[in-house]
Order: sequence, then C-alpha cells, then structure tokens
Amino acid sequence: MFEKVTIIGMGLIGSSVARIILKKRLAKVLVAADASLDVCKRVHDLGLAHKVTDNLTEAVEGADLIMIAVPVGAMRIVAERIAPALKQGAIVTDTGSVKMAVIDAVKPFCRPGVEFVPGHPIAGTEFSGPEAGFTELFENRWCVLTPLPDTSVRAVEKVTKLWEECSARIEIMDPAHHDLVLGITSHLPHLIAYTIVGTATELEDDIKSDVIKFSASGFRDFTRIAASDPVMWRDIFLNNKSAVLEVLQRFSEDLTALQKAIRQGNGDYLYDVFTKTRAIRKQIVEQGQAE
Repeated sequence: MFEKVTIIGMGLIGSSVARIILKKRLAKVLVAADASLDVCKRVHDLGLAHKVTDNLTEAVEGADLIMIAVPVGAMRIVAERIAPALKQGAIVTDTGSVKMAVIDAVKPFCRPGVEFVPGHPIAGTEFSGPEAGFTELFENRWCVLTPLPDTSVRAVEKVTKLWEECSARIEIMDPAHHDLVLGITSHLPHLIAYTIVGTATELEDDIKSDVIKFSASGFRDFTRIAASDPVMWRDIFLNNKSAVLEVLQRFSEDLTALQKAIRQGNGDYLYDVFTKTRAIRKQIVEQGQAE
C-alpha cells in the first residue's frame, strides 16, 4: 500500500496504527519517531517498527505518508521541524481531536506538492504509551477526515484506505463542524469527568475513602475518563476553546433547569428529560457505538 510510512508520536494511537501496519504489511518500511528517547527504546523493544528514531527530520525523509500522532499543542513544532525533509507527493495526516487548530498549525508548513489530510480517529482508552496500543482499537469506530479545498482526491483516498485497513468507519466532515460535534460528544464529557472526580479529591478523608470504596458504575466510569492523558486533554481544551465554551454554556443552562426542577419538585420535567436521554442511548446502541 505504501513504500514508506512514518508515524510521529508513539502513544496509544500511533502505536496501535503501527501494530496494524506491521500485521497487515501495509508498508514496506515503517519508521516510528518520538522526541522521547525512553519512548523510542520501548518502541524498539516492542518491535513496533522497522526503524525507530528521535530524529524527526531523518524519520520523514522519503516517506510517502507521515502520520502526526502527538498532542495538539505539539503539532506546529513537529510540522515546522519536518517540513524541509518532506518529499514531493508526500501525504501528511494527523490524529488530533481538534481540527481547526491543527489545520492552522500544520497547513502552513505543507509546501506545494505536499498534501495534508487532517484526521481524527474517535477511539481511545485511559491508557497511554507504546505498550497501551492494540490492533483492535479502531474496529467499528469512526475516523473523521476533514480535507481542505485544495486536498486531492488521491490523498484522501490513500488516507481513507489506511483507516479502512484499521477497520474504522470513515466520515468526511467540515473541520469547524467537527470541532463543535466533538465538543459535545467528547470534550464536554471529559471536562465534566475531570470536575466530578476533582470534587471527590477535595472531600474530607473519611468521606473520600468511602466514595472510592463504594464507587458505583457511574463514578467508576467518570474516573476512567478522568484518568486520560492530562497533556493531551489540556491541549484539546486550549485549542478547541470556542466550541467547548459554547457547549459548556448550553450545558450550564440545562443543568440550572434541572437544579430548579429538583428544588421545585417538578417530577414531570425530570421524567421528560430522562426519557429523551434514554432515547439517545438507544440510538447509540443501535449504531454499534455503545462499547
């Protein structure tokens, strides 16, 4: 499928893609690159690439496809560093959870003849690092591509084919629309989880110990989400500020309405809201996105 693929950033996403590329032999040469020497050593020991290096410029030389799988806040630094070494006809893609900010960071460094296909695989766990990756991570999960007006059909098809080989489902979307949708479906839930678990950490020791000991499924799920990579999520919130603040305002208004209903004993309002939310869950299950 490719002569040479370079993956920059060997965390959960990057290492999972690397495993799939090796397993399915999607590239004759797979290069794994990471700024951390410790990560490079672990990637080498795990055998996740044909070549492992911390030299990003060297890593992308001659590569047909370069996947940037680093936190959103590091995208610009990586793009600037690799730009001089990108060959004509190379395709650059990314895995960032925010698209407008990534486009602003990466696109200026893609000179004419270098294609950029922004992407976002909507998959993950609370674990990070090269050991956390696995080949089934993207099965039946959506991968959103947000190609730009000047992105060629060839480049989009190439990136689409790679994600299809990862067993992902592909959706083409406007980048601004992506950021708003993910602000609701991913970013806001993470913000709420961090807040709830943060509240628990501020409780008195005896109460906190019982909260941990008797955690029901709801709180356990929140702690799983709140255990996600703090660097990644810091960068997501800072780089999707407008969309997150918009959906946070809507959420705050809805939360105030629920608070009022509880205070006033308005069971009809509560029942109506809970019925509607139950219907949303049913639709998610029907689309196979419940797990």
